[in-house]
Amino acid sequence: MLKKLLILFIAVAPLAAVAQEVKIATVNVQEIFAAMPELSGIETQLTNKQDEITKNMQALEEEFNKKLEEFEKNPGSSEAVKQDQQKQLGQIQERFQVYSQNSRQEMSQLQQQLLEPVNRKIFEAIKAIGDENKYTFVYDISSVQSPLVYMTPSATDITPQVKTKLGLK
Repeated sequence: MLKKLLILFIAVAPLAAVAQEVKIATVNVQEIFAAMPELSGIETQLTNKQDEITKNMQALEEEFNKKLEEFEKNPGSSEAVKQDQQKQLGQIQERFQVYSQNSRQEMSQLQQQLLEPVNRKIFEAIKAIGDENKYTFVYDISSVQSPLVYMTPSATDITPQVKTKLGLK
């Protein structure tokens, strides 16, 4: 009899450990992100960088068009001159492609660099609210690809609390 009770206790003990209260909360990270005051400065920096890149790409395009026009105006040039001009056109095209690719990478890195502190700030605030209120899970409901398929109505939306913690309206 004692042996059966011991076995029952051993079988039921893990279930008792798992039966802790699960507190679920949701947050709309995109809504918080859109309200961050830092965004206007970040957008300005990104726009300025994009304008600089566009200006440089237009200069390369103008250089190419100028060389192409020269090439087309002088059809009677020697074969050596034609080959040199074709080589120059190819080099300009290559520079344009390399610059375009490098610029995309540079813009992506700049965007990441500028947005990382904002994202960190948001997620630190979410973590703080989660820790303060002892939430087991906090789900981001702003993403279309969210793994959250159903949410109980008793789940708490902590978006307003996070905004308050960040000093947002």
